[in-house]
Amino acid sequence: MEISATGRLVVRITAADVGKRVSVRRLGEPGVTHEKFTDTVGVLTSWDDGVLLITRRDGQSVRIPESALVAGKIVPPAPARRRGPAASYEELARVAARAWRPTESERLGEWELRAASGFTRRANSVLPLGDPGLPLDEALTVVRRWYGDRGLPAYVQTATGAEGTQELLCAELERRAWTREVTAELWIGALAPVADLTEAGGVVLSREADDAWLARYQRKGMSEVALKVLGCGSPRSWGSPRSSEAESGGEAESGGGPSVWFATVPSETGGAPAAIGRCVVDGRWAGFAAVEVDPALRRRGLATTVMAALALRALDEGASAAWLQVEAENAGARALYAGMGFSAHHAYHHYREPGASGAERW
Repeated sequence: MEISATGRLVVRITAADVGKRVSVRRLGEPGVTHEKFTDTVGVLTSWDDGVLLITRRDGQSVRIPESALVAGKIVPPAPARRRGPAASYEELARVAARAWRPTESERLGEWELRAASGFTRRANSVLPLGDPGLPLDEALTVVRRWYGDRGLPAYVQTATGAEGTQELLCAELERRAWTREVTAELWIGALAPVADLTEAGGVVLSREADDAWLARYQRKGMSEVALKVLGCGSPRSWGSPRSSEAESGGEAESGGGPSVWFATVPSETGGAPAAIGRCVVDGRWAGFAAVEVDPALRRRGLATTVMAALALRALDEGASAAWLQVEAENAGARALYAGMGFSAHHAYHHYREPGASGAERW
């Protein structure tokens, strides 16, 4: 905390610091905490009518009465990672978007409107990486009309917790009664250690998700649209619909767009596979998804085996770093990935327009 030369705590932030990362100390709330003081670090997203709103790394907003402040100061952006690959939020957002492509997209300034007949929020939400070219209320009106024309609820995907993320946009959406649904995190780590975790014997790799792979995949409503989002079909055959790869952040370094692989551990008794996984190689990045194991066979290392096999193939294609997405409440997956050397880079959220019903998770 900021301490003056006389030893007193000092508040060195004002309403002019909205948008900056701050650290504040407030008096504890009677009956809520036994501590005399409570500390909060995050982005100052508003300071109106004597109340500060601070958005923390996880996207949660904290309201603090100005009268309760005892200290406050501006702090640098979140410190650089001490291990694993260095990466900006924008780089990772674009890589993740290319790994889960919609079947239709359109530009609104620097925003991308994405749709895929409702299959997952990630493929049916706005990716706002910059200025929409319109005042926010006008941009949101365009967004709601665009999704309404397709019979879909409007979603905006935002991120918090890293330099360049969208805490201010989150606060503006909440002020307009948009509903935040499902917080997940994007984790990153070095790729080679994943490949070294275990022998990858017994894993079948393919460019296509066959019927057996799809039988283990837990998504509902596996339509032709869903298969296109997954990248099923010939390798490197799917790109940015209705917009060039350059507009979406460039091609993979290996040329021709991301490279998709599906992994299967066949069942010893027939039927759905024992385990599956998916990996998208895009330049230096390998993105893991759809790692699923037969519930009767969990805790036998099958998920690790699948990821090791996919990591080996990604290394062969020139990747060196890895990323994946995990829901905040999935304690088992978080423990598994932490043990592999992954750690959280940023959180991301989907905001649903007021009055619309929810969509499929993620």
